Amino acid sequence: MVKVEIPSYGNLQLEHLVLDYNGTLAEDGRLLPGVAERLVALSTHLSIHILTADTFGLAQEACRPLPVTLKIVPAEAGAWAKEEFVLALGPEKVVAIGNGRNDVAMLRRAALGLAVLGPEGAAGETIAAAKIVVKDIREGLDLLLHPKRLVATLRG
Repeated sequence: MVKVEIPSYGNLQLEHLVLDYNGTLAEDGRLLPGVAERLVALSTHLSIHILTADTFGLAQEACRPLPVTLKIVPAEAGAWAKEEFVLALGPEKVVAIGNGRNDVAMLRRAALGLAVLGPEGAAGETIAAAKIVVKDIREGLDLLLHPKRLVATLRG
């Protein structure tokens, strides 16, 4: 669990990390450098779930050695599937990270939503739905590895 007390914002007790794959963790279906190591480190604090339509067909292979659960969602209903997944986990215990329009609902529902301006950019709606915007997934994962950074960003 990641516990963070943020003045004038509230207390976060995060148990789950829900991630988009393409454009967030990966470029053209391949994990970005430094992501795997951070996911391994975070897995001691959070259960990690990756949700993807797997556009490039490489997610299963890339995620096999990682301490994550991978769920393939239908491309035509990805937004709904991602939102429902967060709701099933208990949104008050979820931090969600994504970059695409199909990530908007899961970011809004999660206790903490992060938008990534990664190699594919980020949808404007996704940026508006996020509590924090980062320019790179590694920065987003590092916020969870060093929670006082969340305090510095979100306190009132």
